[in-house]
Amino acid sequence: MFLLSRFFLFLTKSAEQRDRERDDEYLAEATDIYDLEYRMKKLDQRAAARHPSWMSN
Repeated sequence: MFLLSRFFLFLTKSAEQRDRERDDEYLAEATDIYDLEYRMKKLDQRAAARHPSWMSN
């Protein structure tokens, strides 16, 4: 039953919501401020690679 409910939640969330939650979980795993900054920079670089015009606006 748990898997079925998780699957239903997966289907009802938008891709943007899932990406944001995944990124938040990734940032929450940082061990210190330096690790957090590194992870934030990594996410920014990934976003810039996906949407090159995002950084130039």
